[in-house]
Amino acid sequence: MGGVETHCENLYPLLKKLRRNDSFTIIGRKAYLPDRLSEYQGIRIVSLAHARGRHFETITNAVYGVLYARFVVHAQLLHLHGIGPALISPIAKLLGMRIIVTYHSKNYEHRKWNWFGKCALRVGELCSIQFGDEIIAVSRSLAMDLKRRFPQAANKIHFIPNGADHLLRPTTELCDVPDILSKYDLVKGRYIVTVGRLVPEKGFHDLIQAFKAADVDYKLVIVGDSERRDRYSSSLLAEASNSIVFTGVLKGDALQSILQGASLFVLPSYNEGLPIAALEAAVAGTPVLLSDIQPNRDLGLRPENYFKVGDVGQLRHRLTQDHATYKVARDAVLQDYNWANVCAQTDKVYSSVHF
Repeated sequence: MGGVETHCENLYPLLKKLRRNDSFTIIGRKAYLPDRLSEYQGIRIVSLAHARGRHFETITNAVYGVLYARFVVHAQLLHLHGIGPALISPIAKLLGMRIIVTYHSKNYEHRKWNWFGKCALRVGELCSIQFGDEIIAVSRSLAMDLKRRFPQAANKIHFIPNGADHLLRPTTELCDVPDILSKYDLVKGRYIVTVGRLVPEKGFHDLIQAFKAADVDYKLVIVGDSERRDRYSSSLLAEASNSIVFTGVLKGDALQSILQGASLFVLPSYNEGLPIAALEAAVAGTPVLLSDIQPNRDLGLRPENYFKVGDVGQLRHRLTQDHATYKVARDAVLQDYNWANVCAQTDKVYSSVHF
């Protein structure tokens, strides 16, 4: 599960409690939602079809979704997550819906897209600006960049970050999580962890290279998977060994246990929106080491918590240092990045869109 999914999972149940007279329906892709209809904490979840292949999957599902929203749900407000789905905002506008777009990441910078996909995503960015009634950016630098490039839309661009306190809430996903470390043959305090999709922009290839060169007495644990098996994810999984462990996707108590038991969390990414995984690690009390891309620096950590993106040599050196050096102020993270505040700010945006 990626950052957008985590964002929606934590935001909408709180919004529903705050806006009791409104009904909420989340529309997703059939490939990831096996049940045609389901419910989660008062939120109706609908799974719709889509074309196969990464270049058409999102856009076809978004087209079906906007038609379903208008003619089945009779929605008055459509909240789109990401600049890919924002491509269909002109259709939604023609059908009479108000539109909010949450801009999570500059997806056109991701390496997986060819020139056509990148062009389409840039058009989606323009559509979000042109047709969105309000736009939410999850990082401060992203909001500032959008206001700089689109000054005519500055008054409708809002910075609302992701939250980080969801791992503190009790979950029921796994009851046997005390065994999660033994399941992967891990010892508390003797492994380094990273979390994310197995895609090039996460930079896990750099981390594996730096870890192997550092030759430290730790294991490296990579939590996450890819949407589909491709050359890149296969090359990462081929590195699995006694000292490099792939767990697949973990959530809730299992993820919290893995993070709390780690000596260090590393995020070597080349591209982010606002890194929920890094926030989760900070809340878990785990020392944090991040690449120095702007969205990571938006978290406002100390200089020693960052290394130059793509610099394997510097990362190798940082892995050999005392990991306690990278401790962060957990309470400050909880104060700045909590879902109650995110919900309250989002509610204000909803209220400003008269629907």
